[in-house]
Amino acid sequence: MVEPVGNHYVVARPVYSENLFNEEHEKLHRYHKNFWDHLKLYFSCSPQKVKKIALRLFPIVSWLPAYRFREWILSDIISGINTGLVSVLQGLAFALLVNVPPSYGLYAVFFPCLVYFIFGTSRHISVGPFPVLSLMVGGVVVRLVPDDSTGNGTSTNISAINEERVMVAASVTFLSGVFQLLLGILQVGFIVIYLSQSLISGFTTAAAVHVLVSQLKFMLQLSVPGFNKPFGIIYTLESIFSQITKTNIADLVTSLVVLLIVFVVKEVNDRYKAKLPTPIPIELIMTVLAALISYFVNFEEKFNVAVVGKLEEGFQAPVAPDADILQKCVGDSISIAIVGFAVAFSVAKVYSIKHDYPIDGNQDLIAFGLGNIVGGSFKGFASSTALSRSGVQESTGGKTQIAGIISAVIVLIVILAIGFLLAPLQKSVLASLALGNLKGMLMQFKEIGILWRKDKYDCVIWVVTFLAAVFLGLDIGLATAVAFQLLTVVIRSQFPNCTVLANVGRSNIYRNRKDYTDIYEPEGVKIFRCSSPIFFANIDFFREKLITAVGFNPLRVLRKRNKALRKIRKMLKKGELQVTPKGLICTANHTYESDEELDNNRIEELDQPTNMTDLPVQINWGADLPPGITVPRVDIHSIILDFSSVSFLDFSAMRVLQKTLKEFVRINIDIYIAEAHEGFLDKLERCAFFDEEIKPSMFFLTIHDAVLHILMKKDIASSPKLKLTEKGSRNDCIIPSNGLRSQEPTIPVETKF
Repeated sequence: MVEPVGNHYVVARPVYSENLFNEEHEKLHRYHKNFWDHLKLYFSCSPQKVKKIALRLFPIVSWLPAYRFREWILSDIISGINTGLVSVLQGLAFALLVNVPPSYGLYAVFFPCLVYFIFGTSRHISVGPFPVLSLMVGGVVVRLVPDDSTGNGTSTNISAINEERVMVAASVTFLSGVFQLLLGILQVGFIVIYLSQSLISGFTTAAAVHVLVSQLKFMLQLSVPGFNKPFGIIYTLESIFSQITKTNIADLVTSLVVLLIVFVVKEVNDRYKAKLPTPIPIELIMTVLAALISYFVNFEEKFNVAVVGKLEEGFQAPVAPDADILQKCVGDSISIAIVGFAVAFSVAKVYSIKHDYPIDGNQDLIAFGLGNIVGGSFKGFASSTALSRSGVQESTGGKTQIAGIISAVIVLIVILAIGFLLAPLQKSVLASLALGNLKGMLMQFKEIGILWRKDKYDCVIWVVTFLAAVFLGLDIGLATAVAFQLLTVVIRSQFPNCTVLANVGRSNIYRNRKDYTDIYEPEGVKIFRCSSPIFFANIDFFREKLITAVGFNPLRVLRKRNKALRKIRKMLKKGELQVTPKGLICTANHTYESDEELDNNRIEELDQPTNMTDLPVQINWGADLPPGITVPRVDIHSIILDFSSVSFLDFSAMRVLQKTLKEFVRINIDIYIAEAHEGFLDKLERCAFFDEEIKPSMFFLTIHDAVLHILMKKDIASSPKLKLTEKGSRNDCIIPSNGLRSQEPTIPVETKF
């Protein structure tokens, strides 16, 4: 019964062990589905299930009929045009990261956008190339199709290399799409939870550094080979600085001017985004100006700058991926698939929370997978979403993926009709535009200090991920980062926080005894909490901390007691000890014997419970013992283990825990386990955890129940007149003055707090 009294509450109920509670309150027997039940349900078929699957597989069927045409169409058109213009420029720029001709970047924008319009669930992300993914694909391209090392840079040779590289990029994109599609079908979108925010931040920052270094050769117009291997970034920088005197000054000046203007205008957009009706499209403005100046001044002939050149007009016929290439890039495709989805889903989640609509991770995996399959078939490269491009689509008023389809129309116009206008555009300008979009990623360096103050583990994960991805490469770096992150989880669970608790404020509240002054610890009782699951890797640590908390090793005490009993029996047999009403009296000079003699090659017997049935008296281990016999003193009689944070206990740990508890029981210490979660007791019973020494009656609902039970038990043992009533199973009795507070006259077991 609970009675509110002001801002206090009064509870009157019996002291409950788990067994007594289950006896008094009938428990429902629920049927828990097994693996075969879930499998049968998954493959079952019904009209309702077919409809549900169809709606989930084609989200457009759900949202398009509900589209508010009059309210949203104008906003989506404006947003689509702005996003489309940015998509064109980013597609061209990010193609340089993939080491393929710029026109193929337009295919990487167009096809995934169409597919996501039909199959995607986010209303605001803009699907297309992402610099990190482009760089990862570019790493595979350079590894499988390296630069021409012969120095024979004829147009025929360059064209052949470009064709091979396009095929590699398309094949690795196709395979990453297959992996994403399979993950979506298997409903394992949860895999992205293994990429923490710290890991993603460190990885994308490292990718930004790689992008920066990779674009230097375009900004300086140097012939730098690709180094897709560990420490490749160092070799790239070495190659750049060894040729620094060959820099094309016109490209360098153009790059610096464009980069400076882009950074300044983007800063203005960020600072005044609340006042600006739409962000200033600085990429578009700089592209138009740079193309016009390059065309009229004739930069290509006068200053020998590298230009985009003639873009492919129209679409090429779809091609099947190369089987030989697929075999060589399986690992890379998996990394690209996971990173691409993780980045896109994290951005989509931000906008779904902001605008209050649901998204489906598994369905988005299918959408991105199909998008990459189609894009790879048409010689595009891997797509995800760029933060800046999605920001443009959302901030310019985009309401749905109608804006995305309109942006695809803009890209289509460029592909079919006006792509030739970009022919005189310098590649160094595209490189500067690519770097201009890295500001947000590079600013993530600020997170190091924040993470160090908030969570040092996350900070270390960030730094290790960044260093691994920078120096080992993005593919090996990602694998290293995930492995290190999982290692930190193992370390944290292997060395959990273990504390000794005490009663705080004469209530049912128990906290760390080191944190409060107004505490009470029942005499002879230790309350021990482990704030972690207990499993094979941390059970030894748990045992060590428990032994430290109680102040003695129970196995050592047990062996010392059994050795003492052997010696007492031997002395009684020789007549060196006599039994008197006051106890045992030594009648002879004591002679010391080594432990080895007492063990007598029967060390296993020392681990058994002490047996005094053959002795004329019962030995009181807390009293003085005969000369020459020493046994460690034990000042506690009960241990309460708080298992409220122990979410699971594996079989290996269960065996060690059982052995440890038996060691305490065998030296006459009562063990109680409190606040174990539902099903814990059932699992122990299934695993034959209980026997004559370890019994289910040791489990109690709460720590306070266990404490009150101990106090009542000790008072009854010390006061023969104090008897339980017929309702003894409910423990309705009074505990005298040595209860929770020695100053309190009585404490009812039907506790009132």
